Formats: sequence, structure tokens, C-alpha cells
Amino acid sequence: MTPSLTVLGIESSCDDTAAAVLRGPEVLSSVVYGQTALHAAFGGVVPELAARAHVEKLDIAVAAALSEAVLALDQIDVIAVTAGPGLIGGVLSGVMLAKGLSAASGVPLIGVNHLAGHALTPRFTDGLAFPYLMLLVSGGHCQFLRVEGPEAFHRLGGTIDDAPGEAFDKTAKLLGLPQPGGPAVELEARAGDPARFVFPRPLLDRAGCDMSFSGLKTALLRARDGLVSAGGGLTAQNRADLCAGFQAAICDVLVEKSRRALTQSEGVTGFAVAGGVAANEQVRSGLARLAAELDVPFVAPPLRYCTDNAAMIAWAGQEAFSAGACSGLDLSARPRWPLDNSQPALLGSGKKGAKA
Repeated sequence: MTPSLTVLGIESSCDDTAAAVLRGPEVLSSVVYGQTALHAAFGGVVPELAARAHVEKLDIAVAAALSEAVLALDQIDVIAVTAGPGLIGGVLSGVMLAKGLSAASGVPLIGVNHLAGHALTPRFTDGLAFPYLMLLVSGGHCQFLRVEGPEAFHRLGGTIDDAPGEAFDKTAKLLGLPQPGGPAVELEARAGDPARFVFPRPLLDRAGCDMSFSGLKTALLRARDGLVSAGGGLTAQNRADLCAGFQAAICDVLVEKSRRALTQSEGVTGFAVAGGVAANEQVRSGLARLAAELDVPFVAPPLRYCTDNAAMIAWAGQEAFSAGACSGLDLSARPRWPLDNSQPALLGSGKKGAKA
């Protein structure tokens, strides 16, 4: 890889508007404008509101990232932009801005798979060499990937319904907690007893690395309704115990399925985790203990690079561009974009393509 390659990254796949500048693995700037307050009243991300907010903030984010890096656009070597998967309005906003910047400046353009950004994060944060096993666990996706190159991913398994991040968000909504649900449930769980409610550990009785979290969410709903029916409401301790039990079940499934994935991954240089749920302290600790038990190097990127950010997009674009990839001004925004097209879709397919 050319160490002096300077890349502008742009990310707008969900509810974070982000821009960053990287030179090699060095982060010259990283700007993220969140939308938590904008969506708070709706109990989740509203796609149309998110898209409009991206339109308002994307150029500001890019200007701020270039200013922080003390660079002008003509000093950038490559513009990398998330081209999918994600909420199509947001993805389209970022792609159109990147195409406009590329056309006006002549700087080469490369479209990046958002999931590849997460999957390659351990490369720029820790210098992890190929091949390695990646647990990509975020709001909308959860899968085990053997990462063999900048655009070479082999999926070993994944969730067949709700991703853990979705399950955390829905659980928070069921319990009257704020969004995003992951941090809210984790905070509540600290005061709870994880052994009080014994929730199911879905698919642990099935061989392989596929996962399911929809039934776990339903079990929590039934436990909540039982408490409300018996006591006329939900006490603070009840809520904390429900969160603790739910989080423990998620962690147990991820750890056991990771054990199975590692047994299928001979010759890997390490085991890494990335994505928003990777910020959960109990999940990180459980995976770290597993890696230590199996004597496999464990990499968990800094929390700021686990959630959506443009630095990971800039890095993924840098890796792909250095390997010879490039996009034209006909680059399209894609709501769906599996990393491993050789595997059957986990969640089915439709007119827009495979979902995962």
C-alpha cells in the first residue's frame, strides 16, 4: 500500500453523517454528526428524516474534515464513499455528493461497502494481517466473516432474522428506554440480576454459526407482560433484571457461535469484532475471554471506530483503491449489498437483491 495515499471518506448509511481524512493508517480528521435527538420522539430512525438531515450536514461534515486535516480538496488522492448497504435516502445523498466532488475536482472515486468498512477496521486500528476471522455485529447485520483481502470475504454464518443491534433497540422500546437501545439496555443491566430471568439461547442446539435473536426478543416481551399483569406495572428493578438477563443471553450466543466459527477458521492471524454492538462491554469481555482460552489474538477497535464513522470508509477505500479498484461517475447507491455473493442470502432476496 502507498503510505502517502490521502483519502477523504464519506459515510451516510443510517443516522450518522460523517466525513474523515486518512493518510495511510493515520487519521488526520474524523467528523461525525449524530441524529439521536432528531429521532428520539419516534422510538427509532425515521428514514425520510435521516435522509433530509444528511443533505443538510454532508457538505458541512466534508468541509470540517478537510479543515481539521488542514488540506484542500485538490490535495486528496481518492474520495471513498459508502455506496451501500443502508437506508437508500442517506446512501444516495452521500454518493451524489461524492460524485459531484469527484467530477468537479478530478479526484478518483471509489464506492465502499459499509460492511467492508467495519470488517476492515482492525486493519487500520491494529494492523491485523490477512486472513482473520471477523464478527461483524451491528444494528442491522450480524455475521462471521473470514477476511482474506480488501474485497475477499467468506461468510461462515450470520443471523437469520433480527441482528443483535435490532434486538437491543426493540427491547429498549418494549421497556420504555431511550434510543439507541444498545447503550440504554447495557446501562440498565448494570443494576440487574442476569440470573433472575432465564431467557432462551436460540440456535445453540443447531450446528453451525447461524444465529437468531427474534425469539429472544419475544421471550422478553412475554416476561415483561407477566410482570405487568402480576404487579400492575414494571418496577425499576424488574426492568434492570430483564435487561441483564437479555444481555446475558445475547452474549452467551455470540460467544458460543464465535467458538464454533473459530474452530472452522484454521490459519487465521486473529479474531476481531466490530460494529455498534462491539461497543458493549459484556460482549467484548466474553469474546476476549474466549480468544484467550483458544490462544487466538483478539482485536476490538476503539469504541469510536465500532459505531458508524467515515474513517473506516476511507480506510476500506484506500485498501481497495491500492489493490486496483475504482468507480466511475455511474456509481449507484445500493440498499442491499452482501459481502459474500457466493453464499445464499441469509434473509432472502427480492427485486433489490439479496438482503444479507
